[in-house]
Amino acid sequence: MAVRILTLVGSLRSGSHNRRLAEAAVQIAPENVEISVFEGLGTVPFYNEDIDAEGTVPAEAAKLREAAAQADALLLVSPEYNGTIPAVLKNAIDWLSRPYGAGALSGMPVAVVGTAFGQYGGVWAQDEARKAVRIAGGVPAEDLTLSIPGSVVRFAELHPVDDPEVTEKLTGVIEGLAARTAATV
Repeated sequence: MAVRILTLVGSLRSGSHNRRLAEAAVQIAPENVEISVFEGLGTVPFYNEDIDAEGTVPAEAAKLREAAAQADALLLVSPEYNGTIPAVLKNAIDWLSRPYGAGALSGMPVAVVGTAFGQYGGVWAQDEARKAVRIAGGVPAEDLTLSIPGSVVRFAELHPVDDPEVTEKLTGVIEGLAARTAATV
């Protein structure tokens, strides 16, 4: 049985380098791993406990929770906005953390990767994402990291799937996350 990894992309821009990195993950996934990219994070309303009650959960949030519940692990792909994670990704973590103690993130292995324009490749955003995941009940894979600096130049004419260094490191993250997932099932 294949390990199912759900990918959440923190950039909503259609041509985003992080979206392309998520696409690369789908393309290079080993045979025993199925990776899907969740579409629609931008339509999930901001978390509000008033609308998070049985019968009132917005359809977009319910769809996110269902997709996560069917996954064995999460791969978060995050740019860095003002030194931290984008609101859309933090919002997804918030929705997946509820109900408290029994959310879709509870006990789930999570890896965080990304690319950013700066020289550190978005490490602050990735650190913040791992922190939020940990507090939300997920199990961040602290040692499975990939921060790609200089995205605007590096991927100006090159898709991440065509960059041998990126595909090698991304494959390592995927294989490590799959192994971690198999160990917890």
